[in-house]
Amino acid sequence: MSTEHRRITRKRAAVLGAVALLLLTGGAAATSAAADSPRHVREAALTGTAMIDRAKGDEITFTFDAHLPFADRQDPGKARGTIRFSHYVEELNWGGAGEAKVDCLMTGGKVATVSAVVTRADDDLKDTIGKRVGLTVHDRGKQDGFGYSWAMVGLPSALPDDMPKCVGGAPFEKTRRGSGTFHVAPLDHRP
Repeated sequence: MSTEHRRITRKRAAVLGAVALLLLTGGAAATSAAADSPRHVREAALTGTAMIDRAKGDEITFTFDAHLPFADRQDPGKARGTIRFSHYVEELNWGGAGEAKVDCLMTGGKVATVSAVVTRADDDLKDTIGKRVGLTVHDRGKQDGFGYSWAMVGLPSALPDDMPKCVGGAPFEKTRRGSGTFHVAPLDHRP
């Protein structure tokens, strides 16, 4: 092997060694930083708009904007946000719309349960003002699952006045295809 060839080989080895050292130390630093940070840094959230899959003429729409910061993960009652809703039944000439203030949000995987107190409602839903409602969403992608706390009593106005926070029904209904979608951003509530 010529002297020139050995010199080039040594240079290549030195360069490759330096690159390997940089990769190793950079990877170790990244691994150390990841180990020092919490697993989920973002907030838990339930967002999106969709209609419930009902027969034409029975139009139900929900819009969620509920959030729980990572710092409050041990207290789901510190959630904030709003839920907007409308329900109109054409055949009965019945319906109304309203808004509720979020007071609890819990997530687990792609499922979220949220509760909120109705602050505004009109027409046939006026008697829901002041009621706490609970809703559960299963974020399945194209057609989400949906449940609500008043399923066994008929209407939210029939819910008890002492309805607890974060209590919703199993997601026994589903959203109407093409009407929108709900998004659950999970957050680990464990310490």
